Amino acid sequence: MASPGAPAIPQRNLEYCEVQYWDQRYKGSADLSPYEWFGDFSSFRALLEPELLPEDRILVLGCGNSALSYELFLGGFPNVTSVDYSPVVIAAMQARYSHVPSLCWETMDVRTLGFPSGSFDVVLEKGTLDALLAGERDPWNVSSEGIRTVDQVLNEVSRVLVPGGRFISMTSAGPHFRTRHYAQARYGWSLTHATYGSGFHFHFYLMQKGRELSVTQLALGAQIFSTPSPPTSPCFLQDSDHEDFLSAIQL
Repeated sequence: MASPGAPAIPQRNLEYCEVQYWDQRYKGSADLSPYEWFGDFSSFRALLEPELLPEDRILVLGCGNSALSYELFLGGFPNVTSVDYSPVVIAAMQARYSHVPSLCWETMDVRTLGFPSGSFDVVLEKGTLDALLAGERDPWNVSSEGIRTVDQVLNEVSRVLVPGGRFISMTSAGPHFRTRHYAQARYGWSLTHATYGSGFHFHFYLMQKGRELSVTQLALGAQIFSTPSPPTSPCFLQDSDHEDFLSAIQL
């Protein structure tokens, strides 16, 4: 049974991909505490801040009601635009942070960003791709629809980044699942990986536009178009928030 004040967990993981679920979940969220996927700002701050400059134009994808955008502002990075496809949560965040005019909130689908090319120095996402892939049944063999969804997002990220811009992705998905998606030459970026968190480790991917992927990474990227069978059944990990979707999105 969910504890009082806990977010409503859907009956099917696929619902995490549906805007209707998020609209319902975020009703009244202006009065609720921020909900953080994969750790709060303090847990990855040491990895994130060295990649940021005070003058950076930062885009946060799938912001939900996370405090990340506000924490960035408090940390000395005031130019933050946050998008989510739930108009309910965007309205709630606009109301919550109306006292911070430098924070911009927009209702937008991350697969079709409404910004001109080269609009941002940094793009951040924390759990957004995980939610979009929550309906996948087999993390070893991603469906063509899942591959296409991720590609739509990453193409948009690359487009809105300036040369030398950085894309940072925080997720529960380890390199054996997620590198295949990120390591595509057409995005025009390099890729590095780190972990953060105590006990349960999450993953921090940094991509820099204008640099190149390694030969090994390109080979891994080519695997997304094949359908290898795993040697053993996957061992699904769980986050401390116990939301079931984490058992189906390590991609």
